This record gives sequence, C-alpha cells and structure tokens, in this order.
Amino acid sequence: MFGIWGHTHAAALSYYGLHAQQHRGQEGAGVVVNDGEELKLHKGLGLVNDVFKHADFQEFTGKAAIAHIRYSKHGDKNRAVDSVEPLVFHSRSTSIAIADSGNIVNGEKLREELEDNGSILQSATDSELLAHLIKRSKKKSNETAIIEALQQLKGAYTFLIMDQAHMYVVNDPHGIRPLSIGRLGEAYVVASETSAFDIVGATFEREVLPGELLVISDEGLKSVRFAMREQRRLCAMEYVYFSRPDSDLNQVNVHASRKRMGMELAKEAPVEADVVTGVPDSSISAAIGYAEQIGLPYEMGIIKNRYIGRTFIQPSQELREQGVKLKLSPVRGIVDGKRVVMIDDSIVRGTTSKHIVRLLKEAGAKEVHVRIASPAIQNPCYYGIDMSTREELIAANNSLEEIAELIGADSIEYLSVEGMKQAIVREKSIHQGICHACMTGEYPVPILDKREDPF
Repeated sequence: MFGIWGHTHAAALSYYGLHAQQHRGQEGAGVVVNDGEELKLHKGLGLVNDVFKHADFQEFTGKAAIAHIRYSKHGDKNRAVDSVEPLVFHSRSTSIAIADSGNIVNGEKLREELEDNGSILQSATDSELLAHLIKRSKKKSNETAIIEALQQLKGAYTFLIMDQAHMYVVNDPHGIRPLSIGRLGEAYVVASETSAFDIVGATFEREVLPGELLVISDEGLKSVRFAMREQRRLCAMEYVYFSRPDSDLNQVNVHASRKRMGMELAKEAPVEADVVTGVPDSSISAAIGYAEQIGLPYEMGIIKNRYIGRTFIQPSQELREQGVKLKLSPVRGIVDGKRVVMIDDSIVRGTTSKHIVRLLKEAGAKEVHVRIASPAIQNPCYYGIDMSTREELIAANNSLEEIAELIGADSIEYLSVEGMKQAIVREKSIHQGICHACMTGEYPVPILDKREDPF
C-alpha cells in the first residue's frame, strides 16, 4: 500500500510508490486521488505499468491519494476488477476510500452478522467489510466510527482510509503487517515498505505502531490508540521473502538480516561442496552470507529472466509452475562438474526447488545440496500470505529425506527457528518480536474461524 497527503503530484507519486512495491502483488492496482471535494478512482487488472499506461496524471489532480496492489488470499479468488482496491464507498454525508493488507480472521463471523442485519457485500475483501462496519456505527464522526469498527476486528491488518478531509492509517495490535510513515517536504507519506520512500524522495520518520490509528489532515498528524498494544509480531516471511532487500523492517535492514540468516545456516548445516549459488532474487543475500561463513566461493549459478514476475504470488498452482519454467536458467560454465550448494529462502510447495535442482543437474552439477535460509513451513498462514492448506505444504507431510527425494536433491537442511531469530531480532529493534506461525504453529492471534480447511 501507499498513501500521500499534502502534495500537488499525489497521483503520480502514488504510481511510483506502487511501482517500488510491485513485488508484493501482480493481479491488479489502483489509486484514489482526493481533491478536497471528490474521491477519483483509477484501477485495473494487471501490473502497475499496465494499469496506468493510459492514465493522464495532469487530469488526475488532487493533494492526497491512497494506492494499492492486489495480492489475493485463499478464499478471495475473484479476478474481477471490482475486487481491486482501493474501494470507494459513497453515502449521503460523505465518501470514503479504503485499502488493506492482511487478513481478518473473524471476517466470516462479521459478514454473517452484517448480512443478517440486511447488509449486502459484493466482494470478499476486508476493505468492504470495514466499510460496512463503519457505516453501521452510530458515531457522528468518521474517526470515532472507524475506531468502533476496528475494535471489532481480529487478525493481521493494515488499512489506509481516506475521506475528503482526512487520511486514516491503521496497524493491528500485534503489528504483523509492515507499515511506515515518512515525510516529503511538508507532505506525509505512508507505505508498506520503506523502499517506496527512497523511490519518491521521501525520508523515513517511523513505523506505525501496533494498535495505532494515525489521523492526517491539513492540520497535521494526530496519533490515536484504538487498541492495547501487544508485543510486536512482525511477519517473519517479510524478512525471508516478501520485502525488498533495500527496505528496513523494525529498524532492521532486510538484506542484512537475510545475509545473517545465511551465515547462521552455514553454522547449523555445513556441507562439503565446491560452490554456493542462490535462487534469484530473494535468496541471493542468504547465499552470500552462507558462502562467506563457510569459506566457499559464491557464484551466479542461476540466472533469472527479469521479465517474469514472482511465481509464489501467482494465484494458482498451474500459473506458478508455468512461471518457474520461464523464470530461471542454470549457468553451465559455473556448475558443470561441481558439487553445488543451492540456497533458497524457503520451500512452500516444492515446485520451484524441484525444477531448479533438475536444471542444475542437467547442466552438469555432480551434486546439489539444498539449504533453506528459514525454518520449514509446516502450517497455513491465516494472516494474509497465500500459504496453502497443510496438505499442500511439502514440509508438513514429509521428512527431510523424503523432501530431498521429492525435489531430487542430494541433501536438504533448514535454518532453525532460533537461528532465524538470531538473524532478525536485533537489540536496537524498538518493538522486538516476529510472527513465525507458519513455521511453528504458534499463532499470535487466535484463529476464530478455524476449520479443518481454514480456506
């Protein structure tokens, strides 16, 4: 997500802010611009460049905007443009635009209550759910109605909400999803990743605190506590895979944390080999750390096609498999006749790893030892990351020996949970703690709608 308040080029800057975060979703994008009287929406399916290639930012004027990239979750497979955010809602008294990231775990229960009271919901988005809860509130102001609505939510979420006079910035009580605020001159800028600040020329101010509601207007910024702050539980997969290496999360640089993960992995799972290579792009930092720690050369043994998006965030297994085939190629001159350590950031379903191991061996690698720079993913994510049901998670149903056989590797080892914590949680972090529920089954927010198949 991206938001800006108080800049005459809000729409264009939002475009660049989304472009910097394209890796977080590939299904659709949208921007709502506020000129003080009207909320103007432009959105569509596809990548940011595709959605905005015909947009006229000279006509799309306004001093404030919120923007969003679509990344669908299990249970939300509607491909229609109507589900692309931000969503805009109109009433007799006001209009509001809403964008969100994460997942409301008591969403089904709240939807049932709303429908029982006459509400009609047209999508599975949490933004539409929140809009109905706000409208149902009897509070007189949007701010107090938003607070009342937020207090009914359980889960991992960040929201950007905008009416004609305010922008509201929300982080859940555990701070599971990342969200930061910065400044660009006199303007306020909000983004899921700090790398977006660098792209638009903004400076980082601070992270939005767990349980905090920021109210931004022409009068400035106000901080409101809508819930008791819990211990921070920032998603570990943000460090492992999702975020850009030039982003900072909880005052910890992502590249530096990934390199430390690789170094910890080398201490825990060394292997006799000739060369270390990483799966582009999110594994490169860990591969460098592993090679440095173990004393082996790091080489670019796998090349990525830069015109192919991230396969993990494709909405179906069929598309993921097709994407892997087009995405990666081995470098025969590097791996031929070598014992190769292949570093990957994680294994979810095993699709990518199986394909890469086969490619490396077809290119002449004598041995391929897979080392994963995160703990084994054995549990679904209920907080907004598209982790499959437990039945589809390769580590939830197989031993290390079985996983190695399934993907064709000579061996496989994972980083321990303690090793990951050692790499991520630094002393200078002001709100230490990560969510590693997908690895340990320790969910910081109870799964209120949990069923045998939660999705």
